[in-house]
Amino acid sequence: MMKLLLASQSPRRKELLSGLGFDFEVVKIDCEEVLPEKIEIEKAAGYLSLLKADAFGVPEDGEVLLTADTIVAIDDRILGKPNNEADAKTMLRTLAGRTHQVYTAITIKTYDKIFTETDMAEVEFDEISDAEIQYYIHKYRPFDKAGSYGIQEWLGMAKIKKMNGSFYTIMGLPTHVVYKILKEI
Repeated sequence: MMKLLLASQSPRRKELLSGLGFDFEVVKIDCEEVLPEKIEIEKAAGYLSLLKADAFGVPEDGEVLLTADTIVAIDDRILGKPNNEADAKTMLRTLAGRTHQVYTAITIKTYDKIFTETDMAEVEFDEISDAEIQYYIHKYRPFDKAGSYGIQEWLGMAKIKKMNGSFYTIMGLPTHVVYKILKEI
């Protein structure tokens, strides 16, 4: 019987992993999430996910560690978590009326193996007014979210015109990838 460890404080990741039917324990990892300067956007989420897994160390025999990271990208630029309200407004104005990419990577680490896989989805937003941006930021406080928004919240419901890829990847955990790898283990 394996013991699954989720190294994430995200309520969304906990909810999704639980929804897949897995029992798990949440563990805390102290890891400074800093990307190398010239990293390719497609590799950034995987790099950070692996960084978190390495910060944990080696799981004991019978333990399986799951780490994840999500980044939002537009115009060959990564939008991380906003530093403050002004940063969040700038990000949302940049995303408004345009298509962007969401990359979520997972790393699954056992005593003797490590897998990292990234899934990408595209999201097209409708136009978003400054009043709507203000409302969203004040009501939902998206300061812990890449790109300053959560797809499962008001902004996702009211302003997403089109998606190409997994809803759950955009939410922060590519559940189909996690399930496939954990089932093989």
